[in-house]
Amino acid sequence: MAVIFVFERFRPYLIGSHVIVYTNHSALKHLVSKKVAKPRLVRWVLLLQEFNCEIRDKKGSENLVADYLRRILYDRESESTVSEYFPDE
Repeated sequence: MAVIFVFERFRPYLIGSHVIVYTNHSALKHLVSKKVAKPRLVRWVLLLQEFNCEIRDKKGSENLVADYLRRILYDRESESTVSEYFPDE
């Protein structure tokens, strides 16, 4: 799960600040309120409780940044060069 990975990876930067997470994964929002869960889910809930975070559900079509990043075509030949511009610019 990408959200859990980001919280683990950037823990020193996120501790003590209010974080709003926009995701199209609606189950993540209800994960914290679940009473009985598997051990992996319990670890994720405990990790999320360390942070002052708010999880907001946003449909994929409304979440333009995630939608754009998902649609980028990967080309191995242009791997060494990074374009600074978006296709619509």
